[in-house]
Amino acid sequence: MLVLDASTLILLAKAELLGLFLKGVKLQVAIPAEVARECCGAKKTQDALLIQKAVDESGITIIPVKNRKLIAKLQADFSLGQGEAEAIALNVGERARLVGIDDKNGINACKLLSIPFTTAVGILLRSSEKGLLDRSSALAALDALARYGRYKNSIVEDVRLKLETHA
Repeated sequence: MLVLDASTLILLAKAELLGLFLKGVKLQVAIPAEVARECCGAKKTQDALLIQKAVDESGITIIPVKNRKLIAKLQADFSLGQGEAEAIALNVGERARLVGIDDKNGINACKLLSIPFTTAVGILLRSSEKGLLDRSSALAALDALARYGRYKNSIVEDVRLKLETHA
């Protein structure tokens, strides 16, 4: 199972990678209820509609998080929002293989707790390596992630170099 946080999910949708990613991933993709609310609750933006469609068509499963104490502890210990804390708690409770998270505090929590994680940029790179998108599409998606995400220029340029040499 792969658990996604709202930040990663929204970035994948904005970069037009969500559908491609869901078709190419072999793991079940899940989100906690708070992430579903954050992504699709009141917004009717294009990314919210794409995410809702993926949920409706069973590409993404919503799983409630049962361990409320763990969520509260993660929020207190790492200054996480509700969605980030639920995503990490869902990973722990379901023994998921990976968390997709782009929140800095969430990434730090994963590192400190030895939880394997990836980011939207990591998903883009892996999708390119698997041949799910061509070089120009991968570079266009990277440009979108750079525009919408909060990545350091050095990260974007490192990924650009990898995409240009790989594809």
